[in-house]
Amino acid sequence: MITHPRTEELAEAVGLWIEQIRPGLDPRNGFLARVAGNAMGTIVRELTLGPAAEARATERMAEVLGRAGTFQELNAELCARIRAGELTPETPGLLAALKVIALDQLAIDQPSYRHEGQAVREVS
Repeated sequence: MITHPRTEELAEAVGLWIEQIRPGLDPRNGFLARVAGNAMGTIVRELTLGPAAEARATERMAEVLGRAGTFQELNAELCARIRAGELTPETPGLLAALKVIALDQLAIDQPSYRHEGQAVREVS
């Protein structure tokens, strides 16, 4: 049987390699390596946390909009209705849904971000 590393394992391995060579690089390339390493970390988190975050966002948006649909459809409608003023902070469930969606996205994009009321957690 042929086995292969999963995509997130490959991305994590590349990120670790970048961190190993970064200290020996000149300042400019060291900075670029840090950016690349951070990008690899984001890719790993998107692969591992993204599907559940998207499912939660889809569920929350469907509740607010009162209809089912794909993430893309619901997100487009939610944004359009907020822009048009049809959905406001007074809309039942809107702020709670947006908070969950934002915190899930922050866990992917900025895992060390500590929001109000959140305990400090270790980030690898």
